[in-house]
Amino acid sequence: MNLITFKLVTPEKTVLNMELVSLTCPTTTGQITILPNHEPLISTLVPGEMKAKTSDEEYLLNVAGGFVQVQAGSQVVVLADAAEHSYEIDLKRAEEAKKRAEAAMKEVRVNQEEYAKVAAALERSLARLNVARKRSRRKNPITSEGILEE
Repeated sequence: MNLITFKLVTPEKTVLNMELVSLTCPTTTGQITILPNHEPLISTLVPGEMKAKTSDEEYLLNVAGGFVQVQAGSQVVVLADAAEHSYEIDLKRAEEAKKRAEAAMKEVRVNQEEYAKVAAALERSLARLNVARKRSRRKNPITSEGILEE
């Protein structure tokens, strides 16, 4: 079976380093799914949900932007501004961050730079919240120890 050699790295740590059967990423051109023997490419990531599938597990992650590079030989590297597993997201804190970002959007004035910063914060908050909510709806979410919760 052909597999993808995958590495997800942030400035702070290596989040995942494993072999996958597929990887789905949010990019500026839309969501893409990478399979073994994918054509080489480089694309910009946007905040959103990333799914990394092995033959028997699926990892649900939130990425805050960055780049994905697909190299010949099914090598995939994601350099993310920030990334976290769904189990690392505190749903209550994510909802509070969303509310703060929405309140800031209402207060922002004509300054385009300030508006762009607040809009980006809101986009990141919504992406985190979406991933956290999907994890909470799953029947058997994966915990930080990799053991399925009952």
